[in-house]
Amino acid sequence: MASLGLNLEEQKAVDRFRKAVVEPSMTRLVIVDFWAEWCGPCKALTPTLEKVAADYADKGVVLAKINVDEEQFIAAQFQIRSIPTVYAMFQGQPVADLTNARSETQLKALLDKILAQLPVEAGDAAAPDLAPMLAMGEDVLAEGDAERAVAIFAQIVELAPDSAAAHAGLIRALLAAGMKDEAKAALAELDPKLAEDPVFAQVRAALALAEDAPEADELVALRAAVAADPDDHAAALALANGLYASGDRDGAANTLLALVAKDRTWNDGAARARLVQIFEAIGLEDPWVAATRRKLSTVLFG
Repeated sequence: MASLGLNLEEQKAVDRFRKAVVEPSMTRLVIVDFWAEWCGPCKALTPTLEKVAADYADKGVVLAKINVDEEQFIAAQFQIRSIPTVYAMFQGQPVADLTNARSETQLKALLDKILAQLPVEAGDAAAPDLAPMLAMGEDVLAEGDAERAVAIFAQIVELAPDSAAAHAGLIRALLAAGMKDEAKAALAELDPKLAEDPVFAQVRAALALAEDAPEADELVALRAAVAADPDDHAAALALANGLYASGDRDGAANTLLALVAKDRTWNDGAARARLVQIFEAIGLEDPWVAATRRKLSTVLFG
């Protein structure tokens, strides 16, 4: 894709596309899925694409997903008029339109024909390219579909049992799906050497938050307690734990920020410590964490 005469944002879009699609397609067959969050048929097709890409990974097939709302320039270059639109690309060029292949059988039949005609390098089954699959799992988890994220990360773990990132993703997905016991078991069963990987610091922080979370039926009582007595700091802390556990991280953060503003030294700074624990559980690179850390700094030093 040419980049001459592009503005900065368009150039960035081209660079992202080159890294995600063009470069891998030099030796592999890349399934490019143009989709959007609001597109129901896209979401219905996604599990099929993911499964087939995983099944054909050792044949040199990888999946790249292009969100047309976020990558409007790229979608325009491909003249995408409806979604889902799915292409197969090799050496930087579309080689087949896979859009009408909506079933696993249809998609595999088309891929078999394409692979028989092109010099696609077979993947190494012992060392598959995990980056696209891990990114897919993280995206699905961020979208809130924890159960599908569990399935994706479990498949990656099966393909690459020594991948710390895959195990960590699986444990976080299990937690998000409300499967706390399974998440604890998955962490406990890790090889001790693998468990030393720094990626599990985030996992352990998330597990600690889950351990401290009240039962769901306690949330109503905690809300009432805090409403009745805004100075009941213990109830406020417990409420924040429950809100975070239920997926309301904004509510949890606002409750903790208010508690820090009222009395930052209460219980040896427990409210601030819990916020930091939440930051670690989500990941310090997350935009929400960065924004909330700025709010915390404003409360502490503003």
